[in-house]
Amino acid sequence: MFAIMRTGGKQYRVAAGDKIVVEKLAGEAGDSITFDDILLAGDGDDLKATKGLTVGAEIIAQAKADKVVVFKKRRRHNYRRKMGHRQQHTILKIVSVGDEKAPKKEAAKTEAKAESKPAAKVKAKPAAKADAAPKAEAKKAAPKKAAAKPAAEKKAAPEKAAPEKKAATKKPAAKKPAAKK
Repeated sequence: MFAIMRTGGKQYRVAAGDKIVVEKLAGEAGDSITFDDILLAGDGDDLKATKGLTVGAEIIAQAKADKVVVFKKRRRHNYRRKMGHRQQHTILKIVSVGDEKAPKKEAAKTEAKAESKPAAKVKAKPAAKADAAPKAEAKKAAPKKAAAKPAAEKKAAPEKAAPEKKAATKKPAAKKPAAKK
């Protein structure tokens, strides 16, 4: 299920489990927030009634955006002003949209880690040896290709002899007029 909610003068399309960045909201990391201003809700192609629908979210962090440099200049008036601004925003994780809640990934992660650890150790060593052989072959093949290119270029464009330069000759120094006494 998805919903389009409004906060901070902007609209966001959210679903359970999404992470979004919104204008700064009051609260600390770990706090829960409920949004009541829902504009549209639906599940696939079906639209649902938004009356009484809420979106639950959890604050992940309070952060600042990248710096924006504001530079003003008026030509030929020696007027320059440089300012910077970093907008504050809040990072949210959408916990629920209406009655639908985000699936908990912690249980799935622990099962996946338990299964993958023994398999990863066994498979990692042979894979490293297998990768080493093709790399060595690729290195040997690269110089042959590089050597082939200049030969093709020589055949395509015959070299022209550069015109010989004449040796520079010194010009006689200009005579200075005699000083009057």
